[in-house]
Amino acid sequence: MKLAISAALVCSASAWSTLTMKSQTPNSRRDILQKGAAIATAIAAPAAASAYSVPDLPYAFEALEPYIDAPTMKIHHDKHHATYVANINKATEGKDEVDILELQLNALEAGPAVRNNGGGHYNHAFFWDEMSPPDEAKKTKPSAELEAAIDKAFGSFDEMKAQFEARAAPGALFGSGWVWICVSSDGLKLVGTPNQDNPLMKGVADEVMYPILGLDVWEHAYYLKYQNRRPEYVSNWWNVVNWAKVSENYAYVTEKKAGVPVRG
Repeated sequence: MKLAISAALVCSASAWSTLTMKSQTPNSRRDILQKGAAIATAIAAPAAASAYSVPDLPYAFEALEPYIDAPTMKIHHDKHHATYVANINKATEGKDEVDILELQLNALEAGPAVRNNGGGHYNHAFFWDEMSPPDEAKKTKPSAELEAAIDKAFGSFDEMKAQFEARAAPGALFGSGWVWICVSSDGLKLVGTPNQDNPLMKGVADEVMYPILGLDVWEHAYYLKYQNRRPEYVSNWWNVVNWAKVSENYAYVTEKKAGVPVRG
């Protein structure tokens, strides 16, 4: 379609210049042709694509009800995540395109714009894909390999959940941040990070670690439904965790010794 419009414009410019050639000076005729060609080129050229985008949710906004409400999901995804994506695109404009996963490693050195917005994009893209509607989530369970790793690191599955909830409590992680289960050089570890930091970033923890499960405890993730009751939100969140996806993350990380790729 763009090429057809461009051709039409070029033809129109040429026809117009032919009709007016007798009354125009050579310089005027040259200007007419140059302007027509410039317009056609501008229309035919594709718009510059942004390096990063907000991935669609793999379920409807209301799919995680009653544990995470539809208004929260819509605002969280369409507004908050979208803002991080817009800002990381702005921060990296004119630079070589780097996959959002690769951007995490040196995010602290890259400065606040990349650290906050690049982290915000990766963290949210990771978060959406580890959840599923409760009817589906309850049918999933950790793989045998992941279950063994959980038992070794925490004692049991229930003890892992208890420690995770304690780490996500307001007194343990003050303000905004995330709680993660990560693969480290010494097995699974429980990590809390402030703001939009994550364990993939060099300098955030004692070593770079690879998240397989993460929870957003920023107020925008739960406040419409839970207000100041963060522990209730955290406890209810287990009902939408897709353990098949978490097991897939674990298998990928242990095989590749790298972070989990995300969409967008």
